[in-house]
Amino acid sequence: MCKLTKWTVYILLCKDSSFYTGITNDMNRRLLQHHNGDGARYTRGRGPFKVIYKALYNNQSDALKEERRIKQLRKSSKIILINNYLSDKNEKF
Repeated sequence: MCKLTKWTVYILLCKDSSFYTGITNDMNRRLLQHHNGDGARYTRGRGPFKVIYKALYNNQSDALKEERRIKQLRKSSKIILINNYLSDKNEKF
């Protein structure tokens, strides 16, 4: 039996109000890495973090494409994306 791995594209809100966009197939492990300073170089010293967006993908390729698309957005467009995501959860950024 083949186990399908889901990939998550996520956006973190850093303490300096910047955004970090990444992908992972294990969200808990990745957040722990960011928290411990073992994640991306960009997030070191920018914690604590808050996950403000996440989307699931069936494969790494699709997740990487979406990560790239999001990273190319202007901050104002990222805020719209985040607010649309959070509004589905009755939250606000």
